Order: sequence, then C-alpha cells, then structure tokens
Amino acid sequence: MSTDARHQELADELWEADRTAEPIAPLTDRHSDLAIEDAYAIQTINIDRRIAAGQRIIGRKVGLTSKPMQDLLGVDEPDFGVLTDEMIVEDGDLIALSRLVQPRVEAELAFVMARDLAGPGVSTPTALDAIAGALPAVEVVDSRVADWKIKLIDTVADNASSGLLVVGGRMRPVTELDLRLLGVVVSRNGEVIDTGAGAAALGNPARCVAWLANKLGSFGSGLKAGDIVLPGAVHKMVPVQPGDVFRAEFDHLGPVTVRFSD
Repeated sequence: MSTDARHQELADELWEADRTAEPIAPLTDRHSDLAIEDAYAIQTINIDRRIAAGQRIIGRKVGLTSKPMQDLLGVDEPDFGVLTDEMIVEDGDLIALSRLVQPRVEAELAFVMARDLAGPGVSTPTALDAIAGALPAVEVVDSRVADWKIKLIDTVADNASSGLLVVGGRMRPVTELDLRLLGVVVSRNGEVIDTGAGAAALGNPARCVAWLANKLGSFGSGLKAGDIVLPGAVHKMVPVQPGDVFRAEFDHLGPVTVRFSD
C-alpha cells in the first residue's frame, strides 16, 4: 500500500469512528512505523473533509503543553489540532453526549489573535503582542481511539484529540493579566475537583502560542487575525458522566459552564 493510500485508510477509520461514536484500536498498535509527519497528514485529510462539508477553520489547539502529559507520552514538545466553527458551544448550552465518543474536560484559556502570526522566530513576547485577549474556556477533549490508549502519533492523527470548545463571555487584554499566575478552580456538580494556573502550560500560555506559530510556519502556514488558540490545559483532564455540569472559575476572567445531557 502506498503512503498516501495508508493515510487515506487511517483517516477514513478515524472519520467513521467520529461519525458512529465507535472508537478504533490505536493506530500505533497496527502501524509501528508511522512518523509524526504521517500523523499530521492523516489529520489534514479529515480537516479537509470538514471544510468540504462546509465547516470553517477558526483556530488551533495546542496539546501536550504540561510536563506530566509530555512524560506520559514520552515526548518533549507539544502537538496541535485544528478548530472549526462546528466545535464551538456557547457558555452553558447543553451538550448531547451522543455527539461524542469518550469525552473529558479541561479548563484552559482561549486566546483571540489580534493579527496574523507565523514563524520562524516567534518568541513569547512577540506572541503576547499579537494576542488581542483571553477568554475563560473549557475544552471538551475526545478520542476516537479506544480507551484513550494513545501515543503521540495516535492523538495527532486524531486532530490532537479535539472535541468541542466552550468559551465564556468576558475577554480581557493579555496586557492586563499575568498569564503565568492566572488561576482556575474547576468544579463538577457543585464540588471543587481541581485547580490550576497558567504556568502549567510551558511556563506561560503565551509561549504555547509562540511554539504554535513557529510549528505552523514550518508547514508553510500560520495563525490569522481573529483565530482562537487554546494553549493547553492547566490541570488533569476529567472524564464526563451523563448529566455532569462543570464550572471553571478563572481569576480576572470569570466563569464558564459546561453542561452534558443525561
């Protein structure tokens, strides 16, 4: 089988798993020779499918930005996935569990870009200067790979385990915030379950934006003005049960609420 044919076949598997909510066996268990370039090629096939179906790219998510997650997957740099308009959920709206495979939630910031940004040579200060502001957000991560038994190649091919994105309604300029110290308290059904702060994401969430701009630049791409960027979670991801209500309360930014169906 040619490389392109194998990419297409694996992209088809992931697409069908998403459509039917029936997860598949890890790609890396069956294709041990897959490289990171193959994984991004598979990801791109399914993003192109989404665009062909009328979806619009609205930004990117950065994953594996915390040291524990990098250690878990045995990697030394983040990865990224693509966000489309169909992934956005308004604050407090009910999410039907039927549209997801095996969801988990992560509280994190959502940045909105003030202007285009592409590498090489993007630094944290350059990234900060290109960000219009930060919103409180919860990413609903999801995996089309059975039991979340993922390695780096699996999650990248699966669009960095993207699911949905819930954003709050208050944006503040990053010049008014110390992103490293920005804290969040996460509760489920009224009970506090975790806390975190911005420094968990590469020491500074803006550094994640710089990494992303440089990585996209290596692919001949970049971030656009108005793009949303998720810089990565600042606490461990939490599995979702039917009827769960999550609330993430951010310093200076306020709360965002995520509700799931029974």
